[in-house]
Amino acid sequence: MYIKFRMKKLSSLFILILLLNITNIMAQNKANILVLIHSDNGGTYEMAKELAKGIESENNATAIIKQVKDSQNPKLKSIPVATVDELPTYDGIAFGSPVYFGNISTGMSEFLSKTVNLWTSHSLEGMPATVFMSAGSGAGKELALQSFWNSLAVHGMVLVSNGIRGYEGMNKSIPQGNTVLGTTTMASLKDVERPTKDERQLAQLQGRNFAKVTSALKGTLHKQEIAVSENPKNLFNQTLKEKNIILPQVPKPAGNYKPFVRSGNLVFINQVALKDGKIFNPGKLGAEVNEQQVKDATKVTMLNVLSVLNEAVGGDLSKVKQCVQLTGIFNTKDDYTNHAGLMNTASDLTVEVFGEKGKHARATLGASSIPVNSSVEIQAIFEVE
Repeated sequence: MYIKFRMKKLSSLFILILLLNITNIMAQNKANILVLIHSDNGGTYEMAKELAKGIESENNATAIIKQVKDSQNPKLKSIPVATVDELPTYDGIAFGSPVYFGNISTGMSEFLSKTVNLWTSHSLEGMPATVFMSAGSGAGKELALQSFWNSLAVHGMVLVSNGIRGYEGMNKSIPQGNTVLGTTTMASLKDVERPTKDERQLAQLQGRNFAKVTSALKGTLHKQEIAVSENPKNLFNQTLKEKNIILPQVPKPAGNYKPFVRSGNLVFINQVALKDGKIFNPGKLGAEVNEQQVKDATKVTMLNVLSVLNEAVGGDLSKVKQCVQLTGIFNTKDDYTNHAGLMNTASDLTVEVFGEKGKHARATLGASSIPVNSSVEIQAIFEVE
């Protein structure tokens, strides 16, 4: 009896291990699909959620929704932001965007403009792609979808259309966002709730079909192998990570000007000590703030400069050839003379990031006041490729 009982236990354990292994193998064989969106008011995000449901409906793929840039919309703030570098790691990508005057949105266009390195390295060639949009009134939706296709075709992606899938069961008494190129929602037509029940269903059907195609192609794509260690951009990002240097979000201009201007191979940047939307350690040195607080504010300001520079070079700081000039302006009393000691914080950080290329000419000076009561302002000039 005891032997029988032990055998049953061992048999049950073996079956359990076998099932766990099968489950693990099935999970590994699932296609990994990115649903990449830019959404203004949440219409594209609603469609993305339906598409993700369709992608995962037959258990052959997993979907992850990310956006191309941070959003202040409460519906969208928790959605993670994708990086250009991660795109080749997926088995397929579904792109979603609002329609802007018969074109893709500015946010999506800016993101795609940073994929030049992926294009030159053929990193997305042969990867399945599909598109969906939030189309406002519906005017220009086919033009916008086609412009999306044009951008992805340049990358050599396999474009998966929606065809007339789901047309038969649609309510044809109201305007609907179905197209052969990809599903849309008529977001600005408020006669019914948007996306409509049918638009949601179309998005799910599109996701289900896209998952089938992506799953079928998984493993057949010969991706060009680019060693991380050989990619200057990846090396640079790894260096920043090792040194625990985290670049903040690019501060938004407070007036009618740009965060940076590029003239030829020179990039010009001005920044103050803005952190999380507020001035960090504001005030005059010797009155409201002390030297250490100003040094801390100087580091915040220089990180803002580097963040803007990172945007200017499309997220690839390896393109920086030289830090040419830094000018530090400090909010000080008339008799203060240790401006150079304060500015060393910015200079040291620049050299830490760029090494010999970070060594620069420098000027420091005091001012009776600085805009928005910042204790420091930094002007920077960089030479880039």
